[in-house]
Amino acid sequence: MVLDLVVIGLAINAGPLHNSAFILLLSAPRGVRKGLAFILAWLGCLVLVLAAVLLLTGGKPPAPRSAPSTLALALKLVLGIAMVVYAERKRSRGGGRRAPRTPKWLGRLDSASGWTAAGLGVLLQPWGLVAAGAATVVQAHLTSLASYAALVVFCLLATSGLIAMELYATFRPEKARTELGALREWTETHQDQVIVTLSLLAGVWLVAKSIYQLV
Repeated sequence: MVLDLVVIGLAINAGPLHNSAFILLLSAPRGVRKGLAFILAWLGCLVLVLAAVLLLTGGKPPAPRSAPSTLALALKLVLGIAMVVYAERKRSRGGGRRAPRTPKWLGRLDSASGWTAAGLGVLLQPWGLVAAGAATVVQAHLTSLASYAALVVFCLLATSGLIAMELYATFRPEKARTELGALREWTETHQDQVIVTLSLLAGVWLVAKSIYQLV
């Protein structure tokens, strides 16, 4: 479970769309406050998803080969296959070879309110990966210290890039504006390539682990 959550958390953290939107929020007037609203909503959403799963399981993993255990593994398998298919379709359509058009709504983030920033923190979650993380947490046993640590690490990994950019913009605003702007430009230029790579790697990992555990 721990390794699965680390892989999924890193994949969530590296997602290009929410990172581009977050950098634009930071560069807007009162950007640090808007960035904080985004992070709190993002992290709160992750915590709520994990809490809902743990409430359903009672903090105890289902017995191996039981219906709930098999269902969780089957969900991870379906999500993994969907990610691989999505990556291949996007790649075959030229997703890894041409720069994508920047969505128009990204250009309007300069005037976004704090509430809008918080809403984006929820909407821009990579929900396929979040669902995979939730299916993995079904295996968590809350009598184990390692399980608590794994949940904390998952949330921190999934949010670490946002937190790092927020701190950078807070304490080194001028330098952050230049360097984060360059990062956003690179991310937008290579957005499809990053999405294809992340979807393929995460999808193959989920498929392989799910099949291994099911068999």
